[in-house]
This record gives sequence, structure tokens and C-alpha cells, in this order.
Amino acid sequence: MDEALKQALTLGRTYYEKKEFARAEQYLTQVVEHNQSFADVYNMLGVIFHDQGQYQKAQRAFEAALRINPGYTDASLNLAVTYNDTGKYQEAQAAYQQALTRSGAGQGKLDHFVKGKLANMYAEIGEVYLSSGLYAEAIAEYQRALALCPGFVDIREQMASAYRDSGARDKAIAEYEEIVRQSPSFLPARLNLGLCLFAAGRKVDAAVQWEEVLKISPGNRSAEMYLKLAGAGGSRA
Repeated sequence: MDEALKQALTLGRTYYEKKEFARAEQYLTQVVEHNQSFADVYNMLGVIFHDQGQYQKAQRAFEAALRINPGYTDASLNLAVTYNDTGKYQEAQAAYQQALTRSGAGQGKLDHFVKGKLANMYAEIGEVYLSSGLYAEAIAEYQRALALCPGFVDIREQMASAYRDSGARDKAIAEYEEIVRQSPSFLPARLNLGLCLFAAGRKVDAAVQWEEVLKISPGNRSAEMYLKLAGAGGSRA
């Protein structure tokens, strides 16, 4: 590969990592016009095309990446998402299965990497539903994510927020409490747990959560404000 093409490849990857997709596309396209042996270049172009809503071009790019490297898990998962977005559900399932079988996981099992990728994909879909006020749909996606990765407390926190905003306060409290159990120093969960407890009339329990936040993060302005507004004063330690 000549120096000009090497430079285009380097610049394309650099701009892609910075999410400057328009500039990345310019250089990555130059690469594939002269050398069709880089699976990651096709995968990056596929992500760029998908971001632009050009799903057919994205599909072709991911398929090209997999022709070069059939074991390319990221490309398989990206292709599955693209198929799903265009209503090709059977093809999406097949692409998911390819990601699983090529990842080294046993039949019917997922390795940790693929589990994490799929969980985050479900969470992203859930976020879209949540932003549209479709709470039941959002919660269903978060549940799918957590079935794969129950220790992803950030996703559980999103699901708890969806329960809270939908009016299912008791379920929100249960999820926030589970987060606190799994990750006691995860402050957003403690802050929100306190708010839910306070709204449920459990003022003392709410204050306990906010005081714990101050123990972990002295001077936390949110915790101090909630305690003040709740009339709890300072710490009871």
C-alpha cells in the first residue's frame, strides 16, 4: 500500500474515532476505492452510512466486512441492527446468531463481549422509547438488556427512572435499591432512591440515602439541597 493510501487510512480511522463522520467517510472511501482488504474500513463506513440513514449502503458495507472476515463480531452485530431497522427480522436473527457462533461461545450461549454489546443495544432502543414517553416499551427493552447483563447498573438506573416516570414508584424504588446493593457508591441511584422514598412519604429513609451520598461525596450539592428542602437539616451521623 502506497504512502498516500496509508495516510488516508490513518486519517479516516482518526476522524472516525472522533465521530467526525463526514470527514472520515471522505478518507475511508478513498481507501476502499483502491484496496478492498480492510474489514474494519467497511465496518466503519457501515456505521457512518447507518448514522446517515442510508441503510442499504450500510448493509452492503457490513456484508463486505464479513466477507473479508466472517468472524468480525462487531460487523455481525451492526448488520443485525441494520437488518432490524429495515424490517428484515429473519436476517437480523441470522446475523445475531453468526455473532454468537463466531465469538467462541458454545451453542445457545453468549460470551461476555457479545452479551455486553447486545445489552447496550437494547438499552439504546429503550432510551429512544423513553424519550418518546413510551414507558412500557422502554422498560421491556431495559429488561432484555438486564437479562443479559444484570450487573449493568447504569441500565438498571435507566429502567428505574422509566418506572418512576410511568408512575410505578414501588418498582422504581425496588430497582434503585438493587443498584445500591450492587454498587453502593453509584451516587445517581442513591439520589434518585431518596427522591422516590421522599415522594412515598418515607422521609427518614430518604434522608438516610442523601446522607450516605454526602459520606461518599462530601459537599455533594444535590444531596445537600434535597436534605435542606426536605427539612432534614444536616447529617445525623
